[in-house]
Amino acid sequence: MAAADETEGAMTPVDFIQLQHYMEESSLRVRDVIKEFHPGGRYAKHTSGERLNVEGFCLFLKTYLEVEDFPPDFCGKLFRYFQQAEKDGSPKSTMPKGGGVFLRDVSCYFSVLEEGQPREKLEFTFKLYDKDGNGLLDSSEVDRIIAQMMRAADYLGWDVTELRPVLKDMMTAIDVDDSGTVTLEEWVKGGMNNVPLLVLLGLRMTEKDGQHIWRLKHFNKPTYCGVCENMLLGLGKQGLYCNCCAYTVHNQCANKNPDRCAWTFVKNKQEIGKAFHDWIKADCNSSKCQVCFKKIKTLAGRRCVWCQETRHDDCVLTGVPKCDCGPLKNHILPPWTVYPISKEENTNLLNVPPDGHILQISPDLDIQPLLVFVNPKSGGKQGERVLRKFQGLLNPRQVYNLTNGGPTRGLHFFRNLRQFRILVCGGDGTVGWLLDAIDKANISVHPPVAVLPLGTGNDMARCLRWGGGYEGSDLREILKEIEGSEIIPLDRWSITVTPKNPKDAGDPVPNEIMNNYFSIGVDASIAHRFHSMREKHPQKFNSRMKNKLMYFEFATSESISASCKKLKDCLTITCCGKPLNLDNLSLEGIAVLNIPSMHGGSNLWGECKKADGASEATHSEVITDRELLKTVTQGESPESSGQLCSSLRNCLTFMRVGFILDISDKRLEVVGLEGALEMGQIYTGLKSAGHRLSQTSEITISTTKALPMQIDGEPWMQPPCEIRITHKNQANMLIAAPTKSSGFFHHK
Repeated sequence: MAAADETEGAMTPVDFIQLQHYMEESSLRVRDVIKEFHPGGRYAKHTSGERLNVEGFCLFLKTYLEVEDFPPDFCGKLFRYFQQAEKDGSPKSTMPKGGGVFLRDVSCYFSVLEEGQPREKLEFTFKLYDKDGNGLLDSSEVDRIIAQMMRAADYLGWDVTELRPVLKDMMTAIDVDDSGTVTLEEWVKGGMNNVPLLVLLGLRMTEKDGQHIWRLKHFNKPTYCGVCENMLLGLGKQGLYCNCCAYTVHNQCANKNPDRCAWTFVKNKQEIGKAFHDWIKADCNSSKCQVCFKKIKTLAGRRCVWCQETRHDDCVLTGVPKCDCGPLKNHILPPWTVYPISKEENTNLLNVPPDGHILQISPDLDIQPLLVFVNPKSGGKQGERVLRKFQGLLNPRQVYNLTNGGPTRGLHFFRNLRQFRILVCGGDGTVGWLLDAIDKANISVHPPVAVLPLGTGNDMARCLRWGGGYEGSDLREILKEIEGSEIIPLDRWSITVTPKNPKDAGDPVPNEIMNNYFSIGVDASIAHRFHSMREKHPQKFNSRMKNKLMYFEFATSESISASCKKLKDCLTITCCGKPLNLDNLSLEGIAVLNIPSMHGGSNLWGECKKADGASEATHSEVITDRELLKTVTQGESPESSGQLCSSLRNCLTFMRVGFILDISDKRLEVVGLEGALEMGQIYTGLKSAGHRLSQTSEITISTTKALPMQIDGEPWMQPPCEIRITHKNQANMLIAAPTKSSGFFHHK
């Protein structure tokens, strides 16, 4: 990349990140778009033979990435990048005439980068370059495919000087008759047996138990290959690393029969409950053998995947044979508790892994494993890193990627256990998704849920003391916090939105259940504008800091335009049948709160004043007297006063805020907001709270004009309607123990 940076066609890392965000937002595949540029297609006039001119190239990007106003300067830079790459890497005979770029090369490049199965990508690239359709590729066509793969690998951070000979060796191996041509069958077979190529093409799951989950990794300390036992050399000390067992090899050694990965389940019922070590060859970094207590030399020992114990090769059989799963025994799903069953025993296909086994967890063993759900799209690249780390810390069978079918498979797999806990890694939307799935799942127990917050906002995680955002700390510390957490019920609320005129066209209501908050007016207007802009220009929202700056920009413009002023003239509010008086108030927003955090850490209800008669006030089903509301702490109610034990109630008291965090009192708090400026003042602490309007167990809001609304951060524009919010049920959540510097705003 360094050499390319000096050329006119240079692409910076930021450019590639921007391109990747465009690709992630697009629903189209290269194979869908390329047809439009072939003879007879809508855009065939922009191609001349194989050549694509600059206008056609920009049209290709707009169509493929589904971005109508794709930045012209970025389009031009990408065009020059492909031109320059052709000049640097292609023989003159293959250069497109007239200053264009090859449509096949552009298509091949993007097909390698987009999501999809390796076999499909191999078949597509073969047919792409098989110009005459005779089912054969000659050496020049194969070289062009390799060239595009090298460019894609370079973009992904691979050491292409090491990868190129691996692919060249593959080409030599599959051309068994030395004819200089390759058939489709030979091409696919060779590619599917080449581990580095599979990793490059996006192989994301094991095909059978004991197969490694490879990914490319750079090492910042001396690291040795598990196959040839030589050190990883070169720029960045790059190699293939198994997410599950940490086995590491050179790219070129991955095809040379490396040791197997860890077993994740036993092969028959007779092995259930037999706790065994699973020894993997490892660089033990001069650690001590747990049998003879002598230091282990480089690659002269083995490590148990489950308990992390290390032993010399010669000491493996002489030590204690039973494995206790080590420091993470209270979280790991031991492989000796998972076994295959026949299709006759269970016809449900939800728990079938790629190798075809139908798996089940034995309910008879005394275990309480952690079921982990990760949304890899939350928090930028954070979700992907968290997913990989948990696959290495725990049994991969208990770690689920939510983009692969949602939470249903994991809940079904754990359904027979008497007790287990759940960790959901994502934002507030991901938490709500999981809680809905638990409601619908046919499981005997409703397991408690902990939250690892990814991305921005994370109001639920803040209230449960899991913090405002994961910052890359050791996940083993998070697991320790889960062990020390306690169960607390969380109120969940049903929201029914009934349009006054069914013919009015509005946005679809995003949710029917509220976990955090519901709002109308100023804050929903800002959120709706932010959401709409992010949908239209995803490349502008590729970092947490950019998102916050963009949100601030929308809040500033909203404070000037005041699009929701005189809100009280557009709606009426009834709490448990009692009308709410909004006279003498100049409001631009109404917020209905279930938890004391909104907008990424704002406590809109604020602190309380203690006064005589405050406890009696809470005995009423609904409170609308504003003087009494000043003395009511959020969540204070007679129903909840005896529900929590005294020790837990003490741990739920925030020192600086002055309210009891009771998210299980079956009450809602209603707050009025004067505008965007007041929201900012509350967030920064310049103002203590909004206008307390009511505490109630049921609320109905009727609107007379189209207004912006949001549920748990999901905004939409709603025509005149009636909104009714009633209590639905309670979910079991896990709240972390208080830290020394306990305080609500400490977690922003």
